[in-house]
Amino acid sequence: MAAAPTLNRMLGEDPETNSGDMAFMAVSSALVLLMTPGLAFYYGGLVKEKNILNTMMMSIVCMGLISVYWIIFGFSYSFSWSSEYVMYKELTEMVWPATKITGLIFATYQMTFAIITVAVISGSIVERMRFAPYIIFMSVWFVVVYVPLCYWVWGGGWIFQLGAKDFAGGTVVHISSGTSGYVAAMLLGKRKNTEGAPNNVPFVILGGGLLWFGWTGFNGGSALAANWLAGLAVTNTFLAAALAMVTWLALEIVLTGKPTAVGSMTGAVAGLVGITPVAGFVSAPGSLAVGAITAAVCTGAVKVAEKLRVVDDSLDCFTVHGIGGYTGGLLGGLFDTSAGLLYGHGPKLMKAQFIGVSAGLAYSAFATAVIFTVLKAVFQVRAGDKVQDQGLDKVSHAETAYAEREFTDDETSAFKGMVTMTQPVLMTSREQPQSDLGMLLCCATQPPPSRSQMILPVQ
Repeated sequence: MAAAPTLNRMLGEDPETNSGDMAFMAVSSALVLLMTPGLAFYYGGLVKEKNILNTMMMSIVCMGLISVYWIIFGFSYSFSWSSEYVMYKELTEMVWPATKITGLIFATYQMTFAIITVAVISGSIVERMRFAPYIIFMSVWFVVVYVPLCYWVWGGGWIFQLGAKDFAGGTVVHISSGTSGYVAAMLLGKRKNTEGAPNNVPFVILGGGLLWFGWTGFNGGSALAANWLAGLAVTNTFLAAALAMVTWLALEIVLTGKPTAVGSMTGAVAGLVGITPVAGFVSAPGSLAVGAITAAVCTGAVKVAEKLRVVDDSLDCFTVHGIGGYTGGLLGGLFDTSAGLLYGHGPKLMKAQFIGVSAGLAYSAFATAVIFTVLKAVFQVRAGDKVQDQGLDKVSHAETAYAEREFTDDETSAFKGMVTMTQPVLMTSREQPQSDLGMLLCCATQPPPSRSQMILPVQ
């Protein structure tokens, strides 16, 4: 008889859970997990070609390591500050408090947040940090920064008790990662060469699109049920991102004369970051205001950072995630429909929001500074100039993003027989036309190179 509850739950007959909520949270977990590969594409498209794999790996590796840390101790201390749920103990048989979902699916959902939070930091330190020290840094950072901050805000800690609101991670995810990335970049130093255009703008668009898509689960799933609140959060998420994109592009036209594809995605991400802490607390018109204001503030922050060039925050991690999360958290004190200043309420929530976001920023900065300083004293953290010149892909992973191969004898004969050429040519796979006709036209005035010179993209 003792085994009956477990068997009933395995058969889907548990009256304490709701199958719709369970399905919604499972899908939301998958959506948020997808955001980390999306972030990898987004970051990967922005860096130099010789560093694209290393940059993407800095995000992808978090899916493995942080998941392991989470089940062993991360979830337990993030949501109970004890060993109660170590190795997911007790979660199999419990329904998470105030919900109709199991403890297991709640823990899995929260795990995806921890993964992408750590991954976001890499945007500040790409193209010059050695991979092994990065693994050590992110592991220690997860324990020292993410776990305590998660408990303070969501697990019943002092920021939660203060009355500060963080619906889906403005402080826990974005302020912590953006601020920590900035401090790490400052201590790591600038890249040898900070110039150069993004190597693959379509990757940036793809990654940004996946982030926007996954944010449906990020904010919508934070309702922890398939209900009215989830619908509000999803709607607000889409609206904020949309107007933030438009605002960023409009400001680009005013400031530089041209709207850019990278700017469109950066604006959308800024809006998504800004709406995250308040997605379930503001109205649809309020979400538009949050998106527009956050985009404007982040645009200003990016322009100021570009002009000052004090810290090489490689991919604008702090100016988008840190500043965006902080802005969104403060805007909650204005636009929260139940306690915001614009709805006739007093300054209580605004005060709590200010203390909450400021504490998250200050703690993340201080703890990261300590961690990184110790790390630099023990390990060689920074990649040398020669390694930066060669690219971290080959040095750290013995791989390149775009495979190369030589022409076959038949291909060489075909070129000799079909075109007349007068000059040698050597092209990388990224420089070549992507069709046979384009290749022939490109080579029409050039002699056939030797087999060791000729390179084509792998089909």
